[in-house]
Amino acid sequence: MKLKLKIVSILTLVLVVSCATNPFTGNQTMALVSNDQIFPSAFQQYNQVLSENKIVTGTSQSEMIARVGERIATSAERWLNANGYQGYLKDYKWEYKLIEDKTVNAWCMPSGKIAFYTGILPIAENETAIAAIMGHEVAHALANHGQQRMSAAYIQQGVALAGNVLIEDNQTRDIFNQSYGIGTEVGVMLPFSRSHETQADEIGLILMAVAGYNPEEAANLWKRMDANSGGQGPPEFLSTHPANASRIQNLTNLVPKANAEAKKFGVTSYRPLGKY
Repeated sequence: MKLKLKIVSILTLVLVVSCATNPFTGNQTMALVSNDQIFPSAFQQYNQVLSENKIVTGTSQSEMIARVGERIATSAERWLNANGYQGYLKDYKWEYKLIEDKTVNAWCMPSGKIAFYTGILPIAENETAIAAIMGHEVAHALANHGQQRMSAAYIQQGVALAGNVLIEDNQTRDIFNQSYGIGTEVGVMLPFSRSHETQADEIGLILMAVAGYNPEEAANLWKRMDANSGGQGPPEFLSTHPANASRIQNLTNLVPKANAEAKKFGVTSYRPLGKY
């Protein structure tokens, strides 16, 4: 019994003390691992990805990726400074690389290390859409979504371990193990991931608008993404991402908010789409 009480007490203590504030929402989020632990690994992983792939340099497209990345990074710093988070990006080492690969993808590591794959460029079609993608990916890093996913995974594993210790009956323990994995994945982890995507869409829209890019293009981008996928995909409740239709509608609804945020920084008109 003492062991059981210790396990419950430790899990409760970890949940209470291991929290951080999301600067964009003001909400407390899980932080069982710190950026001091995450960033060195991110730097190493990024360098490994670069060493294993062909990096595009000296082209108009690679220059565009760097140009948009710098504008989004500056936008993020302006927004954070204006909202009381001076120094929030002090440990970020921004880097923007274009990788020769047909994969339709782009990402930003928690440390500000960014990669775009050439496969996403034809769907983006223009620089403003690149800014929408860049803003979204950078938003994941700024909101510490990677940190939260790692923390959630640790908690998921910890509860599973505690359940196996606390449940003494073998049959009941087997039922717990069978149902726990599916239940937490569909009922907790996947909705958690979808909420991160929706939050990154909102933050990204603000970042691109403050950087001088028209946020209306984000919804158009996702219409092209949807067409490229042929409308295929798992049901939303089994996916890590919101359904494309939900995403497009949400982005459209958020445009006025992004415009209002941009005006706070003196941005009242936007750059042309920037076809390439």
